[in-house]
Amino acid sequence: MKILRNAVLLAAACIIASPCAARDDQRLYPIAQALQSADGQARLDPGVRLFFGRQRHPVVTKVFGRWPTNKKTNAFAKADERACEWVFLSAVISLQQRARKEGANAVVNIVSNYRNIETSSESEYVCGAGGLMAGVALKGRVVNLGGR
Repeated sequence: MKILRNAVLLAAACIIASPCAARDDQRLYPIAQALQSADGQARLDPGVRLFFGRQRHPVVTKVFGRWPTNKKTNAFAKADERACEWVFLSAVISLQQRARKEGANAVVNIVSNYRNIETSSESEYVCGAGGLMAGVALKGRVVNLGGR
């Protein structure tokens, strides 16, 4: 009897939790808000400049390549916006780290690449958020810029 009761409770828990875990809402969030947040100011590398979408930038003097990043974070019991901001910063930091590794001073033409669908924007990024995880995928060209 105890085994049957436990099996019924486990099945009920799975049925209730399944819709939450399966959620995958894709939304656009503001880039500037994340970059200017306290976490962004504390964690981003000011020595590696960032240019999103088709933002104008100084002339490129050397191209090191185009790199993708795909980051996930725990979103359990967090607001989607907060989880997405955190994982976006992780993805941007990953691009900055690649630039540092290559000896570059900027990442340009950064686009969202969620589920391999590119979305280019100067002001917003795509984040997928579910009941348990949030994810951001970006691509950017790692370069050296001339001038200021």
